[in-house]
Amino acid sequence: MIEVNELTKSYGNLIAVDRISFSVGKGEILGFLGPNGSGKTSTMRILTCFMPPTSGKAVVAGYDCFEQPLEVKRRVGYLPESVPLYRELKVLEFLAFVARARGLWGDKKKRKVGEAMELTGLGGVEGKLIGKLSKGFRQRVGIAQALLNDPPVLILDEPTEGLDPKQIVEVRKVIKNLAEGERTVILSTHILPEVSLLCDRVVIIHKGRIVAEDRPDSLVAGSQNRPVLEIAVEGKREDADNCVSAVEGVTDVRFAESPRPEEVRLVVETEPERDIRPLLSAAIVQKGLGLLEIKKKLLTLEDVFVNLVTEEDTKE
Repeated sequence: MIEVNELTKSYGNLIAVDRISFSVGKGEILGFLGPNGSGKTSTMRILTCFMPPTSGKAVVAGYDCFEQPLEVKRRVGYLPESVPLYRELKVLEFLAFVARARGLWGDKKKRKVGEAMELTGLGGVEGKLIGKLSKGFRQRVGIAQALLNDPPVLILDEPTEGLDPKQIVEVRKVIKNLAEGERTVILSTHILPEVSLLCDRVVIIHKGRIVAEDRPDSLVAGSQNRPVLEIAVEGKREDADNCVSAVEGVTDVRFAESPRPEEVRLVVETEPERDIRPLLSAAIVQKGLGLLEIKKKLLTLEDVFVNLVTEEDTKE
């Protein structure tokens, strides 16, 4: 449904997107992740034909984004990070206005507006001013306007940004329902648990380049071969650091936040396929530090994301 090949976008000397390639299948939800300034928004603006690429090719629903932008726009629903809503209009008035702008009239317009409102759970607020709605309902209105042309492709940029926990859960349900069937979704978000819950596959982009692409569970599983331990001791930070760092098999040590001043917590990376907990325990006791806890840390998608981005920065 979406094919991106060697896509590049430059702003003068700044390369925002650097020869990236990926594809998204029909009915798939793709999580598009990256730090601020990584090139996510530029890529999505190219895929929605809001701006052209510098080089490379992007095809959406069988149409070239550079050569056939109007055909692409007819088949894409787009929710930008800052949703452009007319706050002085009522919900129904706004959706009817957007429907007319997209060439929908009469019974078809009425039907499509009704379907979009039902899919996004806007029943009961159609007569309210958009400016009087909560942030969560405004996000729903933004998603509803993206659905009016019944697009086979949805591109959502930070759809749960700024919402409270209850609103996040509600908008996630909306997105999950929309993806059921054959609709393809690209979801950009900073909320990593959201990706694990919603997405079939993940693309991680950093400084314009793709650094990882896989299923969320596969990315996490592939990183578990680098064992990580969490250790808590009583004593001085410097003593704990020197003691743990000197143990054979330790590859990296960093401090974590401690709940008490006298407690030192460390995150310790070790050599693959080696359990050095007995060596660490003996070294800590011999040093005269109080061993409070030592356990394996199960990595999350957030850990993988941070590690990948940090590794790329270290390489440079």
